[in-house]
Amino acid sequence: MSQLSEPAIRTVPMPSDANSNGDIFGGWVLSQMDIAGGTIAARRSGGRVATVAIDAMTFKRPIAVGDIVSIYGEVVRVGRTSVTVHLETIVRRRVMAEEISVTEGTFVYVAIDEDGQPRPVDGD
Repeated sequence: MSQLSEPAIRTVPMPSDANSNGDIFGGWVLSQMDIAGGTIAARRSGGRVATVAIDAMTFKRPIAVGDIVSIYGEVVRVGRTSVTVHLETIVRRRVMAEEISVTEGTFVYVAIDEDGQPRPVDGD
């Protein structure tokens, strides 16, 4: 479970986000994590970023329709033009107080300028 106090994003998946097994589609979770990581990387880099890689992604448990999904993240590496963010997805089932870690991943973003070209990450 995340040690961070505030999620980068919090949302609730709907029935249209479910796969044929009735669980939330992995691609939906991946996109939510990318959105969360992008906000963290943009803040750290001082501007626009683009996703360039997902170094690791682990699906531990399914997410159900109606779960409260919170995605926490932290910057784990800053390069000349890149920011690497580790993300953890935590869910709270609708009727339970327990929080469950369901997904983890490491996403790499590159800082880009107005023309979409790599730019140096702003200071610390």
